[in-house]
Amino acid sequence: MTQILPSFPDDFRALIFGARGGLGAALCATLATRCHVTGVTREDVDVCDEAALENLAARLKAQGPLHLVVNATGLLHDTNAAIQPEKSFKQISAAAMAQVLAVNTIGPALIAKYFLPLMARDDKAVMAHLSARVGSISDNRMGGWTSYRAAKVAQNMVVKNAAIETARRDKQKIIIGLHPGTVDSRLSAPFQGNVAHDKLFSPAQSAGYLLNVIDGVTPAQSGKVLAWDGAEIPA
Repeated sequence: MTQILPSFPDDFRALIFGARGGLGAALCATLATRCHVTGVTREDVDVCDEAALENLAARLKAQGPLHLVVNATGLLHDTNAAIQPEKSFKQISAAAMAQVLAVNTIGPALIAKYFLPLMARDDKAVMAHLSARVGSISDNRMGGWTSYRAAKVAQNMVVKNAAIETARRDKQKIIIGLHPGTVDSRLSAPFQGNVAHDKLFSPAQSAGYLLNVIDGVTPAQSGKVLAWDGAEIPA
């Protein structure tokens, strides 16, 4: 059987945010066969709660360095909070947009702030934030989904800035965005109608693809957004 993440050291430590979501749970289950993995759910820690993230980082620091941090959180829609991807600017809600930006941009920035310092300096170390192809400005030909698109564009800038600043001190640390494709999950469920059958991935399938990308990524790719197949997504 092929070893998972052979480029990482034996018995490395991983941290997964969004561990109860479809993809986050699949990542935890796969990684549990290879390393010590800590899964964090929304009920455990709100990624927009800076104090909660700071407390979590303080607890985990005593356990040793982290080698892999994956932020699998995200907000596209929430019926209970009246959040839906907009079809036009007429549907923009300031409150809904603020929440989408908070989860998809501020959360990743805070995760980088508190957990990049905990990552290994002498072995391979990767921080990955789930991004989306709709966060590419140059690839946007349809409009719509303003809040989500803007939030992912901003998240990609967070990733780029974190990569630049981290490389000044720790050139081997890698920070990337990851586009998982369309995963059969609660986030994508209302929008799967036009997705080809072979492009709708199960959570386990997508987790495998993303871990392959993480395994092959190098410091030269830090700051980039990569798709599930390893292809770079343009800004």
